Amino acid sequence: MTGRREVLGWLDILRLGLVQAALGAIVVLTNSTLNRVMVVELGLVATIPGLLVGVHYGVQITRPLWGHRSDTGSSRTIWILLGLALLALSGTLASASTLLFDDSPATGLMVAFVAYVLIGVGIGASGTSLLALLATRTPPERRATAATITWMMMIFGIIVTSILTGLMLEPYSHLRLVEVTAGTGAVAFGVAWMAVLGIERKPTVTPVLAESAKRVRFTDSLREVWQDGEARLFTLFIAMSMLAYSTQDLILEPFAGLLFGMTPGQSTQLSGVQHAGVFAGMAVVGIGGLVFAGRFPGLSKLFIITGCLGSAAALALLCFAATVAPNWPLSPHIFVLGFANGMFAVAAIGTMMQLAAQGRTGNAGMRMGVWGAAQAVSFGLGGILGSVALDVGRLITGRDASAFGLVFALEATLFIASTLVALRIGRHRPIETMPKSSAPSIQAAE
Repeated sequence: MTGRREVLGWLDILRLGLVQAALGAIVVLTNSTLNRVMVVELGLVATIPGLLVGVHYGVQITRPLWGHRSDTGSSRTIWILLGLALLALSGTLASASTLLFDDSPATGLMVAFVAYVLIGVGIGASGTSLLALLATRTPPERRATAATITWMMMIFGIIVTSILTGLMLEPYSHLRLVEVTAGTGAVAFGVAWMAVLGIERKPTVTPVLAESAKRVRFTDSLREVWQDGEARLFTLFIAMSMLAYSTQDLILEPFAGLLFGMTPGQSTQLSGVQHAGVFAGMAVVGIGGLVFAGRFPGLSKLFIITGCLGSAAALALLCFAATVAPNWPLSPHIFVLGFANGMFAVAAIGTMMQLAAQGRTGNAGMRMGVWGAAQAVSFGLGGILGSVALDVGRLITGRDASAFGLVFALEATLFIASTLVALRIGRHRPIETMPKSSAPSIQAAE
């Protein structure tokens, strides 16, 4: 008897979304809460945590290697779980470094450096393999919505983590931060492990290309990606937009603490408000994708452009907020910024999944690795750029408000530039259209 085998269904996609939630739960503590503690509680210049976060993003330039290994190996699940385990352990080590800074800043910095290197390896191995798994086992018509669902679950995990840890961190102490981080990592790994059990029993959408990818060398696979003009243009967009997105990532909680007098718990919860806005923006994209799927081919591109312009406008207004702080409705403003960020980010991820499945050699992992590396490098540079610009601005102007305003203005400019690049994507080849060579073909004899 011959019949069509099922690929990833909606329940399977929700399960993989739990893995994204686990990733987000750990990363939000290392990128947001720990950054604020170093700047405000430990009194370090913003450049130090900025450089540390830049280290873990810099390490992720190895993502193409992890993607290629998941293409050529027998299981992507192994890389997902190994990466998550390393991330949980290294995240705890990073928070433990705060205990050392008071007695020996050099020792604390050394431990933190090692921890952030390992964080980068864990994210690269786990995140790249997860995206490749989604791209290769999700039917084309479900990819945009699948991206929305999994990223919304990641943001949901970040929101829940931000709120719960914000409450658990009061009253704050470095030891309490270590305990909360360790507990979060353990729970996140357990959830992810249960979520991926048996998931790879589902077939790939393009089994022939998946088999051919296992025989392709790393250099040949990388060359195939870079010779694709649409892939190159998309790489440029990812690099620019994520640079804009991440420049405020490390300074938002210090901004809330220095200008609005928020405590560590309150600023961590503000991060939750921002991600609630991201969640809402992603929901709009997901609903739009379900309602207008197949009827409006340029919908993803429209969401990308709208989100980038909305982010630019929100950041420009945040420059004014810095001058009148604390007399400003900061939480609603941050929610709107998150909403615009969420729109463009999830639309870009949906586009990424479509383009990943269009390779001639079925190298979805490599493609995700290249774009993941571009994103990681931009995130690392963004964190450094925001932190350094803040310190330089404070040195030149002598006023925190002016320094923060300069950084937000820089971000707004970057988002406008990203919009100009996004307008060129898909001009010569519609993103939603798959080449005939990679059309779904899932037949199996029972």
